[in-house]
Amino acid sequence: MFTFLLVVQAIVAALLVTVILMQKSEGGGLGVGGSPAGFMSARGAADFLTRSTTILASIFVLLSIVMAVIASVRHAPSDIDTSLVKQVPATQGAPAANGAAPLGNAADSPASNGAVPLAN
Repeated sequence: MFTFLLVVQAIVAALLVTVILMQKSEGGGLGVGGSPAGFMSARGAADFLTRSTTILASIFVLLSIVMAVIASVRHAPSDIDTSLVKQVPATQGAPAANGAAPLGNAADSPASNGAVPLAN
């Protein structure tokens, strides 16, 4: 569904660019001349291109919002992964409340826990 909407979004964007470039601007632009009477008169073509620009821009914005909602729902986390939470053994004491390091016992010494001491 998301891929389909993405393709439609690209087509709407290309059409929007084309319609905008066809409109007459101060510098002449890429305006397409038409017959002086009927629907494709200068006034009729301008009204058609203005309406087309409004409709295509509205579709572009709505598609952008819909695609953002779909992307956020698709990639939303379904549950919290607790596999990386460090398990604290029950034999260790709680750290001191004032931020000072707690006094260790013999089990916490580098020799007993397999840690390699740093060279001085």
